[in-house]
Amino acid sequence: MSDRLTHECGIAVVRLKKPLAFYQDKYGSALWGFNKLFLLMEKQHNRGQDGVGIGCAKIGMPAGQPYIFRRRDSKKDSLAKLFRSELKSLSKKHRKGELDENNPEDLRRCFDFAGDVYMGHLRYGTSGQFDNGSCHPYLRRSNWPTRTLMVMGNFNMTNTNELNERMMDRGQHPVFGTDTQTVLEEIGFHLDEAHTDIYHELRAEGIPGYHTAEKISARLNLAHIVAESAKGWDGGYCISGVVGNGDLFVMRDPRGIRPCYYYETDEVIAFASERVPLMTVFEAEQEEVTELTPGTVMTVKNNGDYQSERFADQIKPQPCSFERIYFSRGNDPEIYRERKAMGSALVEQIVESIDHDFKNSVFSFVPNTAETAYYGLMDGLRFYRRKMVHADMLSALKAGELDEEKLDELVMRNWPVGEKIAHKDIKLRTFISQESGRNQLVSHVYDITYGIVPEGGNLVVLDDSIVRGTTLKQSILKILARTKPRKIVICSTAPQIRYPDCYGIDMSEMGKFIAFQATINLIKRSGNAALIEEVYQDCKAEMEKPSEERINAVQKLYSGFTDEEISAEIAQIVYPEDIDWHGEVEVIYQTVENLHKSIIAEDFGDWYFTGNYPTVGGVAVANRAFMDWREGKIGRSYDLAL
Repeated sequence: MSDRLTHECGIAVVRLKKPLAFYQDKYGSALWGFNKLFLLMEKQHNRGQDGVGIGCAKIGMPAGQPYIFRRRDSKKDSLAKLFRSELKSLSKKHRKGELDENNPEDLRRCFDFAGDVYMGHLRYGTSGQFDNGSCHPYLRRSNWPTRTLMVMGNFNMTNTNELNERMMDRGQHPVFGTDTQTVLEEIGFHLDEAHTDIYHELRAEGIPGYHTAEKISARLNLAHIVAESAKGWDGGYCISGVVGNGDLFVMRDPRGIRPCYYYETDEVIAFASERVPLMTVFEAEQEEVTELTPGTVMTVKNNGDYQSERFADQIKPQPCSFERIYFSRGNDPEIYRERKAMGSALVEQIVESIDHDFKNSVFSFVPNTAETAYYGLMDGLRFYRRKMVHADMLSALKAGELDEEKLDELVMRNWPVGEKIAHKDIKLRTFISQESGRNQLVSHVYDITYGIVPEGGNLVVLDDSIVRGTTLKQSILKILARTKPRKIVICSTAPQIRYPDCYGIDMSEMGKFIAFQATINLIKRSGNAALIEEVYQDCKAEMEKPSEERINAVQKLYSGFTDEEISAEIAQIVYPEDIDWHGEVEVIYQTVENLHKSIIAEDFGDWYFTGNYPTVGGVAVANRAFMDWREGKIGRSYDLAL
């Protein structure tokens, strides 16, 4: 319902443990791993639609033969097109007699993606340009396999400028663009350092040159390399990389902000950003898929040996709560239960909003991603109504008034009614370029179910989150108003989003948040506009302090108002204009307390709602974002924060 969020990317890694011939014999295809990579990416397509990239490493290729490969595409429907293109190329070679598709050795020699290590990435851009060059994986080539590096990830670093300056202090020449390039070059630097040290050790030991590559590969400690690289990183990340010799690593930030899971058997070890894709693709049970511990790196040597090591001290985990609210696939057993709980947690606020009038109220949801929470809401409303009916029946029974008519009135005529109010027309495209034309077209993206809202009744509609409120005002409320309700109640399973994110979700411009806009309106209307300048000066003062001493000065803005006051102002802002409807609009947000009660995990991140950031970089971004708004600047505040 609210404006679309662009957000956390998805990763998929498949590391085969057997020769290709094994998969040909057992599964009828030497490309079993390649196919699994596609399925893992397809099952995570919700995580990235700006572009895709895939990579492959072949272990033990003879000198003169290529060993690492990459394809990237940022065009529409790029995932299916990219894999289809590779398979089409394979079939063409087969028809020409250049290889036999059923011969594993032919495939390994002639098809780029018949290898041992597969990597896939789905991109939602939070920084950089949306073109092929900005898609992961990034590749750093060398004529030494043990210095060649391919990296991808789901992450955002808050201190990219600081990291680039560190490289320049060494004498390097970083190419500014994205934090992905920065991460690649940082890991590459430490890989080079380790490589050089091992090389000189071997020379001192008198090892013949033709054994050097093999010895370097065996001694390379990838866990130590990435641990050294990660010192000074501030952000949320799940990063994977493969060295040209086939050594693989997957690492997760110390607070577990970005998600990562893995599945391991004697045939394969695979990683993904979500648990359910691994369960589905490998037909695994929930307990067979393990969450990668925050602050650890798992490495797989080219001989198949693997281990997990801690690269950062253990600290309180704060995984992204938007994974639970919105991003992750809803068929994960925990995610499903939590989203239902979020819907149910709104019951008391909603019942108060409709003044307990179930008879004249209809409950629905928009968009489809809110459906699971809607089931929880309906369960909660029915439970609430059952308690009311039970109390009323006991009262009527004691008064001698409980007859069939009264029973029918209590049970059947005043029961929560759920309906499908909006149907999205997926064929409709907003192809008109003029702003006014686009707005007119957007108003027809949804078809309304007419005749289901009682005349003069209430229409309650559930959404995952309301971030900017633009679509709500310009189209959705206008569409819902066609049903002519007395009152429209818009409910968000997420609390009010008040602060920017800087760890992978594209929510960084504070001035676009409707909760922030509402608060500014309330401050000005209360005659306290001087507070805005005061907070601005406080933010500037905080930015002069050492990073570890800074506090979030923006929190002061919200301290003078209740959640209900801000929600009421939001309702005024989004009220639809220029339509023949004069009903009431109310906006209800989840409370932070109820969000915590709904989520199974004991600890998770709520900084978008509370301003309590897990890293110093987040605090800096919040202060910088407010300064940018006050100064009239637009764009993301990540890179300037530190």
